[in-house]
Amino acid sequence: MAKTKQFTITVENQPGALAKIAKTLGNAKLNILALLGTAQGRNGTIELVVEDARRAKKTLDAAGLSYQETAAEEIELQNKPGALALQLDKLAAKGVNLNSVCATAAKGGKKATLIYTVEAAAKAKAATA
Repeated sequence: MAKTKQFTITVENQPGALAKIAKTLGNAKLNILALLGTAQGRNGTIELVVEDARRAKKTLDAAGLSYQETAAEEIELQNKPGALALQLDKLAAKGVNLNSVCATAAKGGKKATLIYTVEAAAKAKAATA
């Protein structure tokens, strides 16, 4: 399990909002590893994980983009049926309540990646266990 950071950015739900973020990170040579975008009325939320969180912070700050940074876990899985369910069952058995989750794999690839964040209360419980 690798520690990483997830950046959550609230944007106006309009054409080009995500493209601006992707261009900003791309111009800084930052590779996006995982991304989830959802819209709720006039606003949208972008959750993303990049290869270099420290550089991403500097880049987002320089671009004037406000964000929330959250600790996340990254787990490599076999890219086969049932692997995700098995890992999620392990987390559930430990009492881990997921706050956000993203899983990705390339078609035909041997590995998949699971990235998740947990609630603050769950982190505190795990730290005292």
